[in-house]
Amino acid sequence: MPVSASPTRKLAAVGAVIALVVAVIAIAVAVGSSVEGDRDTGRTDTPQAAASTAPKEDPAQQKMFDDLAERTIRRADGDPLAIGKKDAPVVLVEYADYQCSFCGRFTRETQPALIKKFVDKGTLRIEFRNFTVFGADSERAARASWAAGQQGKFWQLHDELYAKTRKGAALAEDKIVDMARSSGVDDIEKFRADMKGADAERALKKDQDEGYQLGVQSTPSFLVNGRPVAGAQPQEVFAQAIEDAAARAKHGPAAKGSDK
Repeated sequence: MPVSASPTRKLAAVGAVIALVVAVIAIAVAVGSSVEGDRDTGRTDTPQAAASTAPKEDPAQQKMFDDLAERTIRRADGDPLAIGKKDAPVVLVEYADYQCSFCGRFTRETQPALIKKFVDKGTLRIEFRNFTVFGADSERAARASWAAGQQGKFWQLHDELYAKTRKGAALAEDKIVDMARSSGVDDIEKFRADMKGADAERALKKDQDEGYQLGVQSTPSFLVNGRPVAGAQPQEVFAQAIEDAAARAKHGPAAKGSDK
């Protein structure tokens, strides 16, 4: 059974999206069916049906995905929560929670291969979004990852947080500080202050609001140049989606994004 965000917040901003109502509905159906599977159970290894990755697309549907890419891809200069060239033709946007076991599975098993095959060759950029659905412990971890990013260590702490499934007390402040220290964060006092500061709160709200506007209900959820891929799919599913997106990008401009 998919795990959803709290009823008072889920899809709260969808009504404000007028020009892209059709796109929001489409992504709510495709991405909202992604699987955290009762937190740890209920998922099979059979890939779920994600959005079609066929290079040929109905023009209206392709415009819908292009509009979603324009709304979600940031390409911000020096974004510590992104990896890959700013002008890479394909951008994968990930919405994830640090207590989500399948988010960890993607980080450990799939992302390294995607980095080697696509990011290192300049084809792919990955932009991470903190989309917390499991409460205060998740929010603390998300703030911590953002704070580590202020010292250039976001991905180091991100990978440490996902090195194994961590929940509840495993994400207490002192435990997170220890992980930050072992991840190479030098100024721990600054890290603590940044983790608890207003800038971290604003950054998390920005990511969460973006996800809610799209209809994201569970983690992990992904967009590949605006095209949804639901759940922690096998590496081959992501590779095909990236290759198809790169092929499409040759025939038209990829979303430029902005420092939003």
